[in-house]
Amino acid sequence: MKKFLAEFIGTFWLVLGGCGSAVLAAGFPGMGIAFVGVALAFGLTVLTIAYSLGHISGAHLNPAVSVGLWIGGRFDCKELLTYIIAQILGGIAAAGVLYLITTGNGSAIGNFAANGYGEHSPGHYNMMSALITEVVMTFMFLIVILGATDDRAPKGFAGIAIGLMLTLIHLISIPVTNTSVNPARSISQAVFVGGWAIEQLWLFIVAPIAGAILAGLVYKVFAAGKAS
Repeated sequence: MKKFLAEFIGTFWLVLGGCGSAVLAAGFPGMGIAFVGVALAFGLTVLTIAYSLGHISGAHLNPAVSVGLWIGGRFDCKELLTYIIAQILGGIAAAGVLYLITTGNGSAIGNFAANGYGEHSPGHYNMMSALITEVVMTFMFLIVILGATDDRAPKGFAGIAIGLMLTLIHLISIPVTNTSVNPARSISQAVFVGGWAIEQLWLFIVAPIAGAILAGLVYKVFAAGKAS
């Protein structure tokens, strides 16, 4: 229950902080934080939760991360479903709070920072571009997570490396897909947008998980080299 609650709260904060910055602050007239601000907001959510709740649940905050850690031999399969449920519910709860805030001045939610491709991509990138982006970005994200949390890595810096990596990923890929690398984040926004966001949601579930699985398998090569 402690781990479930930690993952729920952590993913809640990631979606509220990251998507909230995109929906509320990115385009604010004359003072918007733009892509750089949104990217930094997502990184800061992971950084803050890593150091506040990471000692309880590991601060996965992302079904793809949990899957990648499991494939990499760093997470118990028995806890996988519990973590994923907590992450999805936390994301949806955050999207619900963000919906109430966003509509509080009579505004429509618009695209609500949902992930998309084609006409729903910020840069109108096609499905193949979106698929490649999400697989590769998630792959690299998991490589950094697995490496930074390896028992051979410098202690105490994992949260910084992971938070900065998520920031970098957003700086690269917001124009392509609005950046997912996290099925829980994508599901949470799609639930409220409906329509096209639900139709395109498959890519933002399949691609991050595929990237995470590949990273878990690749990192096993490095793990095999550990001194006995």
